[in-house]
Amino acid sequence: MQVSVELEAFFLPAEIGSRFTLFHRVRGSDARGAILYVHPFAEEMNKSRRMAALQARAFAQAGFSVLQLDLYGCGDSSGDFGDARWEIWKRDLALASTWLMQSGEGPLHLWGLRLGANLALECWGDMPDRYASAILWQPVINGQSFLNQFLRLAVAEDALRANGHGRTTDTLRATLSAGQSVEVAGYELAPELASAIASQQLASWSLSGATLHWLDIRASASDMPPMAQQLLESWQRHGVAASYRPVSGEPFWTTQEIVELPQLIAVTTALYAAPAQ
Repeated sequence: MQVSVELEAFFLPAEIGSRFTLFHRVRGSDARGAILYVHPFAEEMNKSRRMAALQARAFAQAGFSVLQLDLYGCGDSSGDFGDARWEIWKRDLALASTWLMQSGEGPLHLWGLRLGANLALECWGDMPDRYASAILWQPVINGQSFLNQFLRLAVAEDALRANGHGRTTDTLRATLSAGQSVEVAGYELAPELASAIASQQLASWSLSGATLHWLDIRASASDMPPMAQQLLESWQRHGVAASYRPVSGEPFWTTQEIVELPQLIAVTTALYAAPAQ
């Protein structure tokens, strides 16, 4: 049976400008809660739009209203990417979750992709009683490694333009450390945002009583990597109810062509399937 869903697009007023928002609203007795989606970083956001849309529709058909928000300086929201800051993004999510609560859509759940998963968890830590669970699609384990990978995009661009005599990750980090922004693949990265990203450590997060669902996209859904096993054991010691599920597929957030992973959508949706009557 089809669930009654309305798709709304609007700009949510914020402290600086407004945030473009897509909202899949579940109507009537089919409603079971709400999910706040936190998109990934920079170009990964654009590469992931198709998968985010497909999953949002699947969640809506399972009875969950889904709010997709473009963070400050991203997508169709106010601001330039170069002015984006981690703390502004956290306030954006607090604003969005408050809007969901005032709309009577709870209980609330978080769903984050890549760096968006880390941002979601940090926001949950700030408001521990606000959310019921979180879905982590390929969270960033080490922020410094993630930042280095992002900076390598600029190094690769320079290598093509300057016959291998352009910037290096060391010179880019030095520029950021000196308080200056750098441009990477068309995105201006501020030193404050770079520092916040580099400080991200998935292993340092914990919240007793929290429920996490970690979906790990891998070339083959084989055994759990040692790092994931260690993380799960650490979370469980701190009272976090965490599950891990590898899903076979391509990293759709970086592929040149738009990629769909139906298995990821099926596995994720099944986590929130309605209980048998």
